[in-house]
Amino acid sequence: MSSSTEQGRDGRENADTLLEVSDLVTQFETYRGTVEALDEVSLTVGENEIVGIVGESGCGKSVTVRSILQLIREPGRIVGGEVAYHGRDLLELSDKQMRDEIRGTELAMIFQNPTNALNPAYTVGHQIAEVAREVRGVGDEEARSRAIELMDDVGIPKAEERYGDYPHEFSGGMKQRVLIAKSLACQPNLLIADEPTTALDKTTEAQLLDLVDEMREEYGLSVLIITHDLRVISRLCDRVVVMYAGQIVETGSTRDVIKNPVHPYTKGLVEAIPRLGDEQTDLESIDGTVLDLVDPNSGCRFYERCPIAQEHCRDEKPALEEKEPEQYAACFEV
Repeated sequence: MSSSTEQGRDGRENADTLLEVSDLVTQFETYRGTVEALDEVSLTVGENEIVGIVGESGCGKSVTVRSILQLIREPGRIVGGEVAYHGRDLLELSDKQMRDEIRGTELAMIFQNPTNALNPAYTVGHQIAEVAREVRGVGDEEARSRAIELMDDVGIPKAEERYGDYPHEFSGGMKQRVLIAKSLACQPNLLIADEPTTALDKTTEAQLLDLVDEMREEYGLSVLIITHDLRVISRLCDRVVVMYAGQIVETGSTRDVIKNPVHPYTKGLVEAIPRLGDEQTDLESIDGTVLDLVDPNSGCRFYERCPIAQEHCRDEKPALEEKEPEQYAACFEV
């Protein structure tokens, strides 16, 4: 593992690095063969930083964060790499150690479907307070007070009155706020959000993204957010990691990557963003579909869809290299 003054595998300086993922490889065994879901994925998250992972469905975004939290279950397995949190390799910890010492205490996760993530048989206040009781060991009254305080912090109106309401009495956006409050009850250092704005209208989405940024400032959080929407990335994230078919193809500051994308895949994603006032009715799209990860080619996995690919791209894997100042891309042709 690199020291705090060296560069991480995503090219970023590691000063104040909270999480460093290096060469992470995750596979799934299926009746068709081995699915190479993650191929040497490396990324970092700094203290009080918001990092976004973006890409189409099936590109490995959720597998990445589940691997970080050791939530990969059979037929999946992590076969290589390192996940260093404050210098401690999480992949060397037992499931019990992860459960007791890391998940829900140091690292908390917000899942994309709040309805499934909340128990319909218990009030939302009870579910938030339970986290404070179980994880932080506080008494019932303190846990209740803390839950109401968190509900108020995340913008749930009349928090004390709504403490006794059940999940079905909340809208989708309010359920996501409940999940954020539940995660904050753990007092984590890193909040991981998996598609938190899925199925929300644009107004509610904007409010939720603003809330995440506010919570970052108020609680000193680092945030790792997964999305397929570059508009979410541009609104919220300091840096972006672009994934395609289990590989990182580009990373850099959000402003630089969206303003001047380097990798052909990133360019395709940027060109597909709808723009307000644009009279063009047909959006740009990337031809083809995500590569089948059973027996992929040994080179660039974007080869089949890439408009500038050369024959050697099929067999030679490009390294993630600095193409612009502090902007890295894995492509031979740019």
